[in-house]
Amino acid sequence: MKIVFLEDAARDIQWFRYYYVSVFPEGSAKARAHLKAIQQTLAANPYAGHPSELHADLRELSIPRTPFTLIYRVTATRIEILRLWDNRQGTGY
Repeated sequence: MKIVFLEDAARDIQWFRYYYVSVFPEGSAKARAHLKAIQQTLAANPYAGHPSELHADLRELSIPRTPFTLIYRVTATRIEILRLWDNRQGTGY
């Protein structure tokens, strides 16, 4: 299934990149690899994440060994990534 990053998620990816380039560069390569792997998992298994406690139509999938979670919804034709949420911000995406 096709994965589409919506506008807020695109901004979140910029933060993800900035964080790993500027704040934690030694973790950058592994974090990018984990993000890529989780996208492949999600494309093959759209319901891999757990249902969101905040929004009934959304799902959450944590990116291993990072403080980030994909917030997404599954439609008939695609997987829409709404946020690449930095969990250190708390909840309330």
